[in-house]
Amino acid sequence: MAIPFSLIDKAYNQQNNFENLQELKNSSVKERLKRINKIANYINEPKNVAKITAALSKDLGKSEEEVTLSEIYPLLLTIKTVTKNLKRWSQDEYLPTPLTMIGLTSSIKYEPKGHVLIIGPWNYPFMLSINPLIYAIAAGNAVIVKPSEIAANTSSLVKEMISEIFPTNEVTVIEGGIEETTHLLAKKFNHIYFTGSPNVGKVVMEASAKHLCSVTLELGGKSPVIIDQTTNIKTTAKKIAWAKTLNCGQTCIAPDYILVKKEVEKDFIAAYKQAITELLDPQNNGINNSAYFGKIINKKNYDRLINLIEDAKEKGALVSDYSLASKENKFIPPVVVANANNSMSIMKEEIFGPLLPIITFESLNDVITQINELPKPLALYIMSKSSKTVDHIIKNTSAGNTMVNELMMNVAHPDLPFGGVNNSGIGKSNGRYSFINFSNERGLMKRKWGTHKFIYPPFNKTIYKLLKIIARV
Repeated sequence: MAIPFSLIDKAYNQQNNFENLQELKNSSVKERLKRINKIANYINEPKNVAKITAALSKDLGKSEEEVTLSEIYPLLLTIKTVTKNLKRWSQDEYLPTPLTMIGLTSSIKYEPKGHVLIIGPWNYPFMLSINPLIYAIAAGNAVIVKPSEIAANTSSLVKEMISEIFPTNEVTVIEGGIEETTHLLAKKFNHIYFTGSPNVGKVVMEASAKHLCSVTLELGGKSPVIIDQTTNIKTTAKKIAWAKTLNCGQTCIAPDYILVKKEVEKDFIAAYKQAITELLDPQNNGINNSAYFGKIINKKNYDRLINLIEDAKEKGALVSDYSLASKENKFIPPVVVANANNSMSIMKEEIFGPLLPIITFESLNDVITQINELPKPLALYIMSKSSKTVDHIIKNTSAGNTMVNELMMNVAHPDLPFGGVNNSGIGKSNGRYSFINFSNERGLMKRKWGTHKFIYPPFNKTIYKLLKIIARV
């Protein structure tokens, strides 16, 4: 349902009022934490957990367990991290005084950027709308949240939740689609936090440039997994099966394609298929009846994924059975696409589904070439027991994050910067990095004593020579 632009304008103007932004800016740590704890209280309430679970089940087919682990639990951990650290993060940071600036004190003052727009994605529509909101509130901002209209049930829930616990001058949710988002992007915000695809990220960045508005872009890309002959194939296959099928593969840091040593390819494929069965269909009831494997978000994305499979087949890929795929149920089983290559569409875009392209390699140079031919990934995974191999890959590639012998846990570490590089994202989040994202690091200097008149003209030759000596490297 379209939202009248007049209502969007009213919400924007109410928040963007100077007195309102000043009041939020001058709020205490205690007041900000009180606001954040409203979120914790809401999502700890059993009846609300049931609402959240029902919405995500309707949108993405998520089980209660998956909702808890991937949508609710991370938010509670974020609130715990913010509660523990916000006082320290908010304090002025005093800097040492160089000899040439004697008599001056220097510090960094963390103040809110002001008016923030958060645009959430559809793949983790609850967690990735609320998590940045927590940090934006912690920094003292007024916030408009635009959830994804594609996950319509969760979008409505986010609207209901925020309307219940926050006054509109502090946090407002605007629902709607492309037109409403475009209308919001035309407005002058102080910061925009967007989670989504690189293509839409470019649209957001172009819109923000008109107002010289800062942005955080949490994007995606093709995150590779390198598997060499030294790794435990069975263990590695199970880790990849879990990471690839969580949320039906609709995760920005999911393994997007595999680079496997040619001599262990067959062993890996067999172990991967076995792991899928063990994780999702242990009773052999059919993976389409699994309680732990979700569905594709909509029929448009279902068609996109089927087209990727068919294009790969036409170009020589060896594709595993996907006869259980159902457009009506928006269901696609985990599919192995062996013998993949860069001419295939599946290797030209982020998959965002349970399809796993596999490319073999003979030497590490093949690995480096393949990774560097594509845009820099959000995540890069190395499964190897050889420290020499690991070091070589890290030194010769670039990625937002890298994990060795594990997958996807990097996003959960509260003190580790998470985010992409270039095409996979701009800016870092998690913990203090998220707080800084929504803060202006205001440099502050104060004269306590002394003078710098000696640098004024007419120049004193003795002082000039002394400054040259002090500055000499």
